[in-house]
Amino acid sequence: MAILKIARMGHPVLLREAEAVPDPTAPDIRRLIGDMIETMLDAGGLGLAAPQVHVPLRLFVCRSGPGAFILMNPEIEPLGEERESAWEGCLSIPGLRGCVPRARRILWRGLDAEGRPVQGEAEGLLARVMQHETDHLDGILYPMRMEDLSLFGFTEELARAAAEAPAQQEAAR
Repeated sequence: MAILKIARMGHPVLLREAEAVPDPTAPDIRRLIGDMIETMLDAGGLGLAAPQVHVPLRLFVCRSGPGAFILMNPEIEPLGEERESAWEGCLSIPGLRGCVPRARRILWRGLDAEGRPVQGEAEGLLARVMQHETDHLDGILYPMRMEDLSLFGFTEELARAAAEAPAQQEAAR
């Protein structure tokens, strides 16, 4: 297996719609999946989509307990109207975070690592990660989903501001 180079914001591969995985059981797809998992773990990510490693195919991996969850040719739809906003980062946008609204619960379907049809429901963090990675397959980066760009910034600055906020509130009393 190999650590793959991660495309950063501005690279055209991140802005185009990815193509369906034609043969999920092909040896090159199996190798790609292994390399993507290794790359995601090495980079400390929660998920990684194939376009992020310069491969325009509809495939993503994400952390799942001690292992990884693989989904090819995914389809995702919200379950209900409930949305929640939370901070997100992205391996293709290093050092930055933004507050992104997403569906709280989703229905997902696609193909697993063996090419078998799978489906299920997800909520909370897993639902967020799956939506984020599926956005990559559609050429969408999380800042494009943000409603308030004042909630977008460098991770270090956001952490510093959050740490200083309680002290400033206490001083104001």
